[in-house]
Amino acid sequence: MAGLGIRLSAGDKLIVNGAAIEFETDAHLRLANQVNFLFGKQIMGPQEATTPARRIYFALQTVHVGTLEEREAALRDACYFIDMFAAETTSHIARNLLAQTKQAAETGHGYQALRLARRIIRHEDAVLSV
Repeated sequence: MAGLGIRLSAGDKLIVNGAAIEFETDAHLRLANQVNFLFGKQIMGPQEATTPARRIYFALQTVHVGTLEEREAALRDACYFIDMFAAETTSHIARNLLAQTKQAAETGHGYQALRLARRIIRHEDAVLSV
């Protein structure tokens, strides 16, 4: 059977198209259809969205794996957070990443937007630790 195989340990979390799943035992599963999902360390809890970059990631996470009802509002939130960050930063690197992230989100490339948002978080962490 074709698809994507994922191995998860007891306690791991998986979000598939808005459904949060926590594994009580080790599991190996195969996603045979096209679905939006995140698992493990890719999932950010709301209590972790404590910086501008992390708020962007959290909103994009909902755009990517939220329910249909949640996605539209989350995209508006993500674009707002991106625009605010871009207006406040002096970093050309950050502005470029933010523009790419917004474009990916607005064109339905949710996972790509999240990957770019993780780069923004790393950039923010590097700047803030100076």
